[in-house]
Amino acid sequence: MTAFATLADLADACRALPAADATAAAAVWARQDTLTKPPRSLGRLEALVAWLAAWQGRAAPRLEAVDVLVFAGSHGVARRGVSAFPPEVTAQMVANFDAGGAAINQLARLAGARLSVVALEVERPTGDFTRGPAMDEPAFLAAVAAGWNAVTPGLDLVCLGEMGIGNTTVAAALAAALFGGPAEDWVGPGTGVDADGLKRKAAAVRVGLARHADTVADPLAAAMRLGGRELAAMLGAALAARHHRIPLLLDGYVTTAAVAPLARLAPDGLAHAQAGHVSAEAGHRRLLGRLGLEPLLDLGMRLGEGSGACLAVPVVRGALACFSGMASFDEAGVAAKG
Repeated sequence: MTAFATLADLADACRALPAADATAAAAVWARQDTLTKPPRSLGRLEALVAWLAAWQGRAAPRLEAVDVLVFAGSHGVARRGVSAFPPEVTAQMVANFDAGGAAINQLARLAGARLSVVALEVERPTGDFTRGPAMDEPAFLAAVAAGWNAVTPGLDLVCLGEMGIGNTTVAAALAAALFGGPAEDWVGPGTGVDADGLKRKAAAVRVGLARHADTVADPLAAAMRLGGRELAAMLGAALAARHHRIPLLLDGYVTTAAVAPLARLAPDGLAHAQAGHVSAEAGHRRLLGRLGLEPLLDLGMRLGEGSGACLAVPVVRGALACFSGMASFDEAGVAAKG
């Protein structure tokens, strides 16, 4: 079990990050170029296998142990009418996950992944960030630790997702704090709010940024004051994956905003991560661009729950199947390019 005593301790862990295994990645690229195909003709699939190798630290990557971690939290700002659904839906959806009735249950099964849902005091919302901090330091660090401790060392791949009514507003506030720009650049329809709801979201973000303007220059302070428990837990899980050298697939807007402080604290803080998809929330595409992450899928989704990350797992499995199963030119007796 890991806990962080202070924000400074957490910041140190966010900066002291292990590097990729360049030797393992180079071995993958060397083998890719011997397989029965024109050089690099599988495009990004080849890069995905090298990415797996670099972070698993093995020249023969595997995908035997894949976890999908979904964190759920409740938000005080949700009471400001920023969502099309009432706040109690968060706890109701956690029950639905547990009963196997959500989209992510079906997608995790299809991907051959183990699904774990971690509910973080969903009966007790965070503070409304338009009135004060969403969390104090002990609450924030406890949520980060919950995320860290949800990651099992030795996994081959981790997918991150979330559930929390109001959390696209939280994601927009955090993205604006980390990367600047007006609130309107970062807010979107989320669960389907109308035009008036969109105005309420933008107003909440503006008020929150103004209220916490003196502290949000620090990425972790921004995550603490504007974020939520599930976002803090995803930050902790992403950090644990990096320290345990586990490749990471990110879901949509909320997940990406949650882990963005890693990239602000260390230039390569998200080098172990791939964006599973780009959501229909316009702020997500903008945020991925700021982080230099290219999504694997673009299906117009905006569900959350880890659904986009989970759907990307079969793509990664396909990349690995080609690498592991294809014959070389010599093995197949096929003439190589002259």
